[in-house]
Amino acid sequence: MFTIGIDVGGTYTDLVAIDREGRTIFAKSPSTPADQSIGVMTGLEELARRLGLSRADMLGQTERLVHGTTVATNALLERKGAKVALLTTEGHRDVIEMREGLKGDRYNLRTAPPEPLVPRELRFGVRERVRPDGEVLIPLDQDSLGDAIAAIRAAGATSVAVCFLHSYRNPAHEIATVERLERELPDVSVSRSSDVLPQIKEYERVSTTIVNAYVGPAVRRYLTSLEARLREAGLASSLFIILSHGGMAPVEAAARLAAGTVLSGPAGGISGCRRCSELLGIPDLVPFDMGGTSTDISLITDGCASLSADGSLADQRIALRSLDIASIAAGGGSIASLDVGGAFRVGPESAGSVPGPACYGNGGTEATVTDANVVLGYLDAAAFMGGKRPLDRAASEAAVDRLAKSFDLSRVDAAAGIYRMVNLRMADGIRLMTLRRGVDPRRYALLSFGGAAGLHAAEVARELEIRRIIVPTAASVLSAWGMLTSNLRYEVSRTHYSAGRRITAAEVRAVFADLEQAAATRLKSWFGGEVIVERSAEMRYGEQIFEIDVQLNDLDWAADDIVDRIEQRFHDRHEELYTYSSPDQEVVFVNARVACVGIVPQGAQVAQTSVVASPCSPSGQRKAFFGEWREVPVYAASALQPGHSIYGPAIVEAETTTVVVNAGDHITVNALGWLDIQLK
Repeated sequence: MFTIGIDVGGTYTDLVAIDREGRTIFAKSPSTPADQSIGVMTGLEELARRLGLSRADMLGQTERLVHGTTVATNALLERKGAKVALLTTEGHRDVIEMREGLKGDRYNLRTAPPEPLVPRELRFGVRERVRPDGEVLIPLDQDSLGDAIAAIRAAGATSVAVCFLHSYRNPAHEIATVERLERELPDVSVSRSSDVLPQIKEYERVSTTIVNAYVGPAVRRYLTSLEARLREAGLASSLFIILSHGGMAPVEAAARLAAGTVLSGPAGGISGCRRCSELLGIPDLVPFDMGGTSTDISLITDGCASLSADGSLADQRIALRSLDIASIAAGGGSIASLDVGGAFRVGPESAGSVPGPACYGNGGTEATVTDANVVLGYLDAAAFMGGKRPLDRAASEAAVDRLAKSFDLSRVDAAAGIYRMVNLRMADGIRLMTLRRGVDPRRYALLSFGGAAGLHAAEVARELEIRRIIVPTAASVLSAWGMLTSNLRYEVSRTHYSAGRRITAAEVRAVFADLEQAAATRLKSWFGGEVIVERSAEMRYGEQIFEIDVQLNDLDWAADDIVDRIEQRFHDRHEELYTYSSPDQEVVFVNARVACVGIVPQGAQVAQTSVVASPCSPSGQRKAFFGEWREVPVYAASALQPGHSIYGPAIVEAETTTVVVNAGDHITVNALGWLDIQLK
């Protein structure tokens, strides 16, 4: 029996199969942005071939298939979502444009306001009003609602977001509105805020609900279609989708909360990094995932990845909890060019998978990071993808030559400039995740994964004075591998805010008990195994306008002083984040949150063997540029054994990734068979 993980990236779709003995097989297939399921099914065919089975036999022997998708991400980034209408409380339809009264670049007076996903003519006020305590002030006006529904029908909207004021305390008006919409507009998708994000803060709630309505129809169509194709191809077990918080859920739950899939793919990678931290015994890691289109960066501290509700994508606020991941537009397909001022830049534009870098031979003509790596000798054009997809070196050289001519540079200097520039951009991305948060990256190791990361990891780490790099065997497909380490997860939250009054012990016990029952009931409808409960709260000091997330696990909930203990957890967390706390100030309890986690058996995933230090012989050598052209030894990753030792400069080649180290760097192969690199 197999478990299979599938991660759809911007350039390649990665697939991993693990059997019950821990044997791991992986494959790659070009992504098909127009219909991601085509690339998925093609990749499954290749994975089955490597297992020596037909696709139908492999799927018939699969006990769990986990998928990370970029459908929601692409719909937001490319503005190709549904035509959304908004129903909101009369007088509040412009909240989505007023936002929070802040700009991303607050000192730039010429910054254009972000374009809302719902234009003003599709935003309709409905006469109704609920007080902050949940009491109905103005009943839902059916005539006003009927007029809005008629306008939605006339406008041809395909999805509706419903977000009434204070519905997190009393959702009755939203529920009644959704029921009427379903009767009168049965073909229109509907998202209501009291279901998507039942929390205080109007802008976050309306924005998140609109995003859910915007991407929901595309996500549901894709997942429903993919599941049908998999069933037809022979899959008899469950299909699960990775969500942005790193847990997984069945298709129906993922489609209902489509906004929770916007970081589906990268979340799988962070789940894999947590597992790597456990296997390596290294609690502090910087996950560095460089693919063909973008680079994703996060932090693993004390073996844990942090969750955040401060996410946004494409200038749209998404207040659902997600893993704290920073994405930058720097990947193997990033295009090098001159900007309007004549300055050299790399990205954010990408050649993607179609046409791809010039060396792919698909019609691309602009110089990319991958083309620079070919020109510098880091990538062997003949051995790319194990020789199954050789690269066109002459096309890379021609593309780089055209760029070099613009700067009056040599071909090698232009390629080295591309390589250096993209490394600096990625190092800056890590600085955002570390130094700007008061974290010293030098006490972390860099975990390098993604198909392109190994080519750049050493120089990025050197820029940050990080001395240790780990490259797993499955580095090029770690996001797909990581999905198989994820557990089922269902989160619920509730606002319990009473201005000027401290929460009581009875109230805090009751709110968490209700949330736990709701979460456990939903999770157990999918899953019959072991379930653990995680509790947390969002809290702040009385004069603050933002909350921090406080973990409340391992508390004695029967204790008489439970509120004091919760507040002490808040003080401790505030001091940990900001180096100070104010125990004499009022503490405000805002949101309670419960996550029920279904523990999925991991099985034997990675075999460890004894390590005997020994040198190894290269499989060949070639010229590569390290400040000057040098004959550099090349090692086949498949021939490396635990204990093998390599000194740079050197190149290690696997079928789907390449690792480059400079003079003085030292590679050892650890007991897992992974590369452990110490920089000079």
